Amino acid sequence: MSPVLAGVLQLLALTAALALAYRPLGDYMARVYSSEKHYKPEKWIYKAIGANPTAEMRWPAYLRGVLAFSAVSVLFLYALQRAQGILPGSLGFSAIDPDQAFNTAASFVANTNWQSYAGEQAMGHVVQTGGLAVQNFVSAAVGMAVAVALVRGFARSRTGELGNFWSDLVRGTVRILLPISVIGAIVLVACGVIQNFAGIHEVGQFMGGSQQWNGGAVASQEVIKELGTNGGGYFNANSAHPFENPTPFSNLFEIFLILVIPFALTRTFGRMVGSLRQGYAILATMATIWLAFTALMMWTEFAHHGPALDIAGGAMEGKETRFGISGSAIFSVATTLTSTGAVNSFHSSYTGLGGGIQLLGMQLGEIAPGGVGSGLYGMLIMAIIAVFIAGLMVGRTPEYLGKKIGTRQIKLAACYILITPALVLCFTAAAMALPTPPHSMLNPGAHGFSEVLYAYTSGANNNGSAFAGLNADTQWFNSTIGIAMLLGRFLPMVFVLALAGSLAEQKPVPETAGTLRTDKPLYTGLLVGTILIITGLTYFPALALGPLAEGLAS
Repeated sequence: MSPVLAGVLQLLALTAALALAYRPLGDYMARVYSSEKHYKPEKWIYKAIGANPTAEMRWPAYLRGVLAFSAVSVLFLYALQRAQGILPGSLGFSAIDPDQAFNTAASFVANTNWQSYAGEQAMGHVVQTGGLAVQNFVSAAVGMAVAVALVRGFARSRTGELGNFWSDLVRGTVRILLPISVIGAIVLVACGVIQNFAGIHEVGQFMGGSQQWNGGAVASQEVIKELGTNGGGYFNANSAHPFENPTPFSNLFEIFLILVIPFALTRTFGRMVGSLRQGYAILATMATIWLAFTALMMWTEFAHHGPALDIAGGAMEGKETRFGISGSAIFSVATTLTSTGAVNSFHSSYTGLGGGIQLLGMQLGEIAPGGVGSGLYGMLIMAIIAVFIAGLMVGRTPEYLGKKIGTRQIKLAACYILITPALVLCFTAAAMALPTPPHSMLNPGAHGFSEVLYAYTSGANNNGSAFAGLNADTQWFNSTIGIAMLLGRFLPMVFVLALAGSLAEQKPVPETAGTLRTDKPLYTGLLVGTILIITGLTYFPALALGPLAEGLAS
């Protein structure tokens, strides 16, 4: 079987699995967030944190809950890392340096999971399992809660109430993420992913020296790393490590975990707003971009540009032979079009155009299908922008799902789409202009610029993957990428929740003959075009200096 055919079959199998899970999971999540029943374990949690799960919140109160919980999480994770040297199960590792502890705490709380350290050489069992794995769950649940609040803004009328943040947070964790993670962890263990609390031990002699590895609760952390679109690896090699991702089947299963909730949330959206066709329109937009990017990445990496690539059958540098080009390309697109950031290959070793596809996937806003929760609310913001553009063309006040898109709504949507590019481009410009940061670049020229651009794109978009070749473990990069991650995560949430509140207060507008049908293929095409044009106009100059220049020169 040719590698190309094998890749096509993998993609078809993955698509079939996602299609089978779409309806039951989407409907289940809609029931979870619409239910008025509270299970006993959930009541214990509410009592422990002093929350009233039945109290409805307006958007400022909902936002305060998000920010307060996240701030406490950052402080807790920072303190846990700084105290690692005196904790049991530290495997002899010392406390994490202050700048790296801040960067890591900001990273995992912001659902970015950027890592400027080698996990097996820095983090013990307590920090990995009691700190990082816990944040993998709750940071994903926060994103889902914000997405559901925006959906309620469309579904409700004549009220500013968006639900209860604490109830949404707990339900997302207890009823959705935990059960799927338990099943997924069992599957990964069956595939060969390790799950233990073993200490450091030698695994053999290599070139006159010994190699040491430590064990860990890897399967349980690996499953939520993918399912919650987190991406932080237990080991430095991330999902390329055989302890995390040992076989082609585990590789495909992990890609499924990355995509299943973001895609299924479009069904949840359609169910909660009372129109499944609206959910299908958003799904079609996400799927179109995902499939196009995957096909383009596979073509780019399979294209032969010399004798070495002819012999290897494609650009195999930096890719695991057990996954091949197809498994690596599908994984790479899935992780950069979502906010996952996990890697099963060396992104810096992709072709120049392949690296550009990875960058562009993040720069779209990671909305195809995007992160858990963040992908849905990011796509809905783009849907509002597309409706506004259509309204300008026909001279009609734009409407979406029966809500008028007026001055306040479009200003909030515009702020949302501007904040992340501003963070990426400003920090990249500062890093290239100052004398010290460029010293961290391994490569000169266009590829070196791509390393810096990729780092800030990954951080501000809460992706977390690295282009590699960049020494990011410096005070400058730890601090600035940490700031970019926090601002890139929580400032957009401010605009999303404010928009949700303004929509919930409106009186529904009846549909007329002049209303733009947002559940038709024509609107899907308009939405795809809007996303690509906005991203292209924003990032094209920077991409032209980096991956495009490198790709055209090769």
